[in-house]
Amino acid sequence: MESPDSREASTQAAPRRRGRPPSPVLSRGKITTAALAVVARVGYEGLTMAALAHELRTAPSALYNHVKSKDEVLNWVQDDVCETIDTSGFGAGPWDLALTRWAYSYREAFAPHPPLIPIIAVFPVAGAPHTLAMYERVAAGLRDGGWPEDMVVDVIVAVESFVLGSAMDVSAPEGIFDVGDRPELAPTFAAAVSARPARGAASADTAFGLGLSALVAGLRGTLAAVRATRG
Repeated sequence: MESPDSREASTQAAPRRRGRPPSPVLSRGKITTAALAVVARVGYEGLTMAALAHELRTAPSALYNHVKSKDEVLNWVQDDVCETIDTSGFGAGPWDLALTRWAYSYREAFAPHPPLIPIIAVFPVAGAPHTLAMYERVAAGLRDGGWPEDMVVDVIVAVESFVLGSAMDVSAPEGIFDVGDRPELAPTFAAAVSARPARGAASADTAFGLGLSALVAGLRGTLAAVRATRG
């Protein structure tokens, strides 16, 4: 017969049942982080719901309880990255300074994720509220800065095209401009490459700053010409 002492010891040794976790095991943040990891490792084509579930160490059926499709995952990824982009300059100062600040922040946000750039560059923004909010602030800032409404999107696209290309340049390999063992085919270019400081973050930053300054200066001139023409 079991003694009271042994029953008490058995009760104390028994593990306590865990209560319901305060939040689901899967969350938007965890799914987005896992999606970024998959894309970085195997590219966009490798981002499937099965691969994402494997990355999260869960069953695809469990994943579908939290996200409807791969497109929704990409919307989340786009939104999370774009939410970090600084648009605070718009409405607080001249449009060209705000645009420059936005461009630097935009590049900084996407530079760590080069595999995402070709995807996000052509992905619809309808399901990404933070992305839409970003565009709204930029559009309002350009309009208030004097840009005609019919040119606002063109300005945004022009800057974005340069920024996203520059974000990819950050991760370009060291020898991308190496002419190899045939310098006689491009002697001027080879000399220019040799004269340029070693590639790296500083070199990429210099090229970006030069290009952005030229782009913004060109936009200022364009706006002045448009104002003179349209009155």
